[in-house]
Amino acid sequence: MNSKGEICIGMAGAGRATELHMNALQRYTEVPVCYKHIIARRYEQVNAFKERYGFVNASLCFDDLLNDPEIDVIDICTPPYVHEEMIVKALEAGKHVICEKPLSGYFGKSGDAEPIGLKVSKAKMYDELLDSIDRLREKISKSGKKFMYAENFVYAPAVMKAAEVIRKKQCRILYAKGEESLKGSSSPVAGEWNKTGGGTFIRVGAHPLSAILWLKNEEAKAHGETITIKTVFADMGQVTPNLSEYEHRHIAAHPNDVEDTATVIITFSDNTRAVIMACDTLLGGSKNYVELYCNDAVINCKMTMSDMMETYFLDEDKLNDVYISEMLPSKTGWNKPFLEDEIIRGYTDEMRDFIESIYYDREPKSTFDLAYDTIKIIYAAYKSAELGVAVKP
Repeated sequence: MNSKGEICIGMAGAGRATELHMNALQRYTEVPVCYKHIIARRYEQVNAFKERYGFVNASLCFDDLLNDPEIDVIDICTPPYVHEEMIVKALEAGKHVICEKPLSGYFGKSGDAEPIGLKVSKAKMYDELLDSIDRLREKISKSGKKFMYAENFVYAPAVMKAAEVIRKKQCRILYAKGEESLKGSSSPVAGEWNKTGGGTFIRVGAHPLSAILWLKNEEAKAHGETITIKTVFADMGQVTPNLSEYEHRHIAAHPNDVEDTATVIITFSDNTRAVIMACDTLLGGSKNYVELYCNDAVINCKMTMSDMMETYFLDEDKLNDVYISEMLPSKTGWNKPFLEDEIIRGYTDEMRDFIESIYYDREPKSTFDLAYDTIKIIYAAYKSAELGVAVKP
């Protein structure tokens, strides 16, 4: 903390994830926070965010965050291929870590044939990933610092209410279904495995996957049990390359060596099932939900598209600066705007939990264990899709 008793934040990245984290932080004021330093790759990008959110300093060097003795926590909102290196350096510098999803991935090794998403065995990727995250677990354990996994679905009000119901009623989740789908990504590297570690499943399917894993864990704790993953079976592929240029005009997905559609079936140790879907072929804004079919309840958690408001526009005149929803191709016609997006999708409670965890020295809801399990299942799914069989993670 600084001399004012504030939690000092160092921010790595100046993209959409940073925007969501910072918007969430600015809604929460109980614990005093200082926005100390932000770094990114380009001056125009980092200076714009410095001005927008009131950071004290801005630069292009990650070491500036490590060398600042006042910074308590580094929030990593960079592309996933640099996550592991940044996490390790931050821990070694004595900083707590917030890390945007996914935790890590396989981004290529010396000698790999390219493009790695088509040329490198997913079984090899899975084994390499396990070695990597096992080493990371040891680093975190020895550091004595907090690792907070920025999985906003866990903190979405609907998912938190579902967890409360499951704990109080001791529900058994017999079947779960979750999805995040949209029309592709605005990131220029979203189609490249060596930058993202996968396609639509790691990029957006990670959200409902983590939420379901967390809810099954809440169920297990309510019964004094342990529920693990028995098998993972996946079907994935590329659909959009089959489109003509004209047919492709509304979809932003341009996969090179990654998937743009994924369906994954998880069988848990209690023989219950979950299905997670993700695709880059959904028009009309992003779709985010988790559905739980329990022995004594049905719980549908809808983050977006919500029914709180509907709009109908004949044109987009004067709407350039009006945010309607994420990845919306057009604002004309009927739409369901995202209202209080940072709250409904969990970012506000996520950042509140993380800052309070540091300030009051307690564990957050979303920890390294969830990050570990999520990325392990994602890569088990990639292995399964390649082999065409169920995989034991």
